[in-house]
Amino acid sequence: MLLKTHLAITLFFILLFLPSVNNKIIFVLVAIIATYLPDVDSRHSTIGRRKLARVLQWFTKHRGMMHSFTFLLSITVVLVFVWPKIALGFFTGYGLHLFADSFTKNGIRSFYPSKKVSKGPLKTGSFFETGILVAFVFADLFLLVIRIGVL
Repeated sequence: MLLKTHLAITLFFILLFLPSVNNKIIFVLVAIIATYLPDVDSRHSTIGRRKLARVLQWFTKHRGMMHSFTFLLSITVVLVFVWPKIALGFFTGYGLHLFADSFTKNGIRSFYPSKKVSKGPLKTGSFFETGILVAFVFADLFLLVIRIGVL
């Protein structure tokens, strides 16, 4: 999926979970940043174009280890013990990215190193993905209005 779709999906769940979160600003910032992170292994992604990412790309391939729930759960467990305030935001943003990518034609290797791929019918950048983006943008706006208390 394209980054804008990942962000729209993540924003929806941020707005959904926000009333139940103690550290709201940290949660929002970390969830948004974590949405970018799985694509650090791709030369074509926003974050993957950075010089530091290029070094990592020598050791990983796109939609490999970093696009797995195994990696997500490992990092989240470490964060729970080392930096618990960011663990939920990280899990939310990163996990939603993986979940969304599992519906694309390329899919993800959900439980790396298992070779089993979770994939769906969605082509990245397609008209159907644009429809999903538009639906989530409207849902985001609706939830934002509800959270602000206008309705």
